[in-house]
Amino acid sequence: MINQVYRLVSPRQFEITYTDKSIMSDCIIVRPTHLSICAADQRYYTGTRGKEAMQKKLPMALIHEGVGEVVFDPIGEMEVGTKVVMVPNIPNESNPIIAENYLKSSKFRSSGFDGFMQDYIFLGRDRIVELPKNINMDVAAFTELVTITVHAISRFEKKSHPVKEAFGVWGDGNLGYITCLLLKKIYPQSKVIVFGKTDYKLSHFSFVDEIIKIDDIPANTQVDHAIECAGGKGSQYAIEQIIDYINPEGTICLLGVSEYPIEVNTRMVLEKGLTFIGSSRSGAIDFRNTIDIYKKFPEIIDYLETLVGEVHEVVKIKDATVAFESDLSSSWGKTVMRWKI
Repeated sequence: MINQVYRLVSPRQFEITYTDKSIMSDCIIVRPTHLSICAADQRYYTGTRGKEAMQKKLPMALIHEGVGEVVFDPIGEMEVGTKVVMVPNIPNESNPIIAENYLKSSKFRSSGFDGFMQDYIFLGRDRIVELPKNINMDVAAFTELVTITVHAISRFEKKSHPVKEAFGVWGDGNLGYITCLLLKKIYPQSKVIVFGKTDYKLSHFSFVDEIIKIDDIPANTQVDHAIECAGGKGSQYAIEQIIDYINPEGTICLLGVSEYPIEVNTRMVLEKGLTFIGSSRSGAIDFRNTIDIYKKFPEIIDYLETLVGEVHEVVKIKDATVAFESDLSSSWGKTVMRWKI
């Protein structure tokens, strides 16, 4: 069959290309229905990813956060119309120690490999996870972002000490919101404190135990463990504060992406015996665990609705451009494309 792929060929310019795909394979064919724009997609779209990376990776279909409906299963295991979340990570090997999202041989959609801006996606059976019935598909669209926190918490749980009376989350953006929400559900007896700087963003964190402005932290503040969700230039300042306010032998999870090297006060890291854990992306198991969390705590979906920013119906390629441009000026929430092209 001929599949239409909507590729970014240069900054802010999409073009339609055609690929010939066979349905006589082991792949399940999924029709994307809801796609969510990520900051990483925007770096490609705007050309800020860097000249070398742009030349190496374009042309490429963007988007790695998305859901859709099954249109064909060669063995009939999944019913047509089944709503699924699509896993963007594609491993080429397995390793008993290294997770699939850290293997150098793995491919990741919209990062040197075509993402979900296509008419149909051909996926391995282990690259889709069935969604709960009647889920809000605008929310489900950014499930991949939720899996990043789920993955980080799973790594944290294996490596941290058992005292978890207080968590500190630095960052009042989308990832900080998701992280605080999951911590409150997974560790209901623990105190969750969000550290941020923007009042209108922090006003959304109604479920946390305490909200603290980063320029007005009480001297007696203490946390057992911390998760850094600031990213960018803010990573350095967040890590600096975390080291100051975390208890000895605490664990610090790093989730914010910084494009440039940052300074770290290693003297205090050594003095306090701190553990740093870096986490990036996620794998199929994290998607399955996230869907299990959705089912166990269905109210999470209601809270995540707060993160639905703008919703754009995309019936032609120009609509996708409008969605990307609009997302650039959005200061809160996720921009979702209802993919009807």
